[in-house]
Amino acid sequence: MFSQKPRCHYGASPLSEVICQLRFPDILSISANPPAAFQEAIRDDFPEYTLRRDVPPPKVTGAPGHFSLENPPAVVNYQFASPDGVWRVNLTGNFISLSCSRYPSWEEFAARLDKPLAAFIRLYKPAYFQRVGLRYINFISRSRLSLSGVPFSHLISPCYLGPLMEEDVAESTATRCSVDAELAIRGGCRAKIHAGPGLVKQQGKEDKEVKFIFDQDLFMPGQLPVNLAAGALQTLHSQADSIFRGAITDVLHDAMEPEYK
Repeated sequence: MFSQKPRCHYGASPLSEVICQLRFPDILSISANPPAAFQEAIRDDFPEYTLRRDVPPPKVTGAPGHFSLENPPAVVNYQFASPDGVWRVNLTGNFISLSCSRYPSWEEFAARLDKPLAAFIRLYKPAYFQRVGLRYINFISRSRLSLSGVPFSHLISPCYLGPLMEEDVAESTATRCSVDAELAIRGGCRAKIHAGPGLVKQQGKEDKEVKFIFDQDLFMPGQLPVNLAAGALQTLHSQADSIFRGAITDVLHDAMEPEYK
């Protein structure tokens, strides 16, 4: 499952989105007052501002036989984006996140996170982080990589294929076939992994090509001191690299145009 092969950058990367999220105990002042000082601190890089009110799903409450649905209050979500919309910072009363839809490299991603994270810590002084997470969402397109007609069993490691690894199971017969796992991994981290073929909707349109979805959400739970957040993210990143390389075969690796630095 874990590869020890050297880290590389892919010229034809299948990454659709990368998200870093740091959760903290509720800070009521964030929801109660627009974060004007925070905006000023990051406005050069993230000038586009949007206010969203996210409605959480209803919660089931009550004792057995007397259940009821409770509608939680809307979550105030402040979003700050780069002019091209590729980079987005979101701030709510219990998390700050950075996401991007065109991932350049870990080094640039971490550098983009530095300013908003430092501004948040300086202005709001969180007691600690309850969860530090990195999520990598990959949509592997065979047509884009000139691999049309190559079965996923030649591209993906067996542990993520389930029944598709069997010789008498054709891909075309599988309406749904995915692997979902949550694991404790090295460095005090946990990983939630979803892997399997599927149709992907992007920019509001569903692509007719069946892609292989490899979605890994790596996180470090517990009360993490604020000054250890950067080290935790570096650990999560190195684990994500190892898991992804272990999930693909050399055929897919070579097709994605690896570049070693």
